[in-house]
Amino acid sequence: MAIALRLARGGAKKRPYYRIVAADSRRARDGKYLEQLGTYNPMLAKDDENRVNLNEDRIRYWLGVGAKPSDRVLRFLDAAGIMERPARNNPKKAEPGEAAKERAEEKAAKEAEKKEAEEAAKAEAEEAKKAAKEAPAEEAPAEEAAAEDTAAAEGEGAAAEAVETADEAKEEAADEKSEG
Repeated sequence: MAIALRLARGGAKKRPYYRIVAADSRRARDGKYLEQLGTYNPMLAKDDENRVNLNEDRIRYWLGVGAKPSDRVLRFLDAAGIMERPARNNPKKAEPGEAAKERAEEKAAKEAEKKEAEEAAKAEAEEAKKAAKEAPAEEAPAEEAAAEDTAAAEGEGAAAEAVETADEAKEEAADEKSEG
């Protein structure tokens, strides 16, 4: 028979109270047990001396017979100095999942692209400044005036086209109303 030192729950709903018991591991959590070895009242403050009560002599006896404590009971025994609890180490616990890793990679790639674009923009601005400084001062106003004239001519042509397309759209709408 495999003996377990574990907690058996008692108390009311939302008001837990546990007995620390030696029980057959195949029995129900709150079922029949061999011996009560102490109590645990989680409703009390952590520094309260009555929060955990242990019968050390009987616990040592059951451990000597081969009983295995549950994780929580082992914590209590470690705090009381009866049995040492080995430290656990799970380095993968804090590691993000696959989806989180993919999102982080995408974010890093977007940031890298953004940084490259900013650097390229800065480089172009510097080249433009250098070109403006190198070009003669008298030629620049003449080029700007020529550029303004061509932009105005293009603007007039675009405005005329917009008026024509608007007129055509009105005519089509009128045709559809007369048909429908």
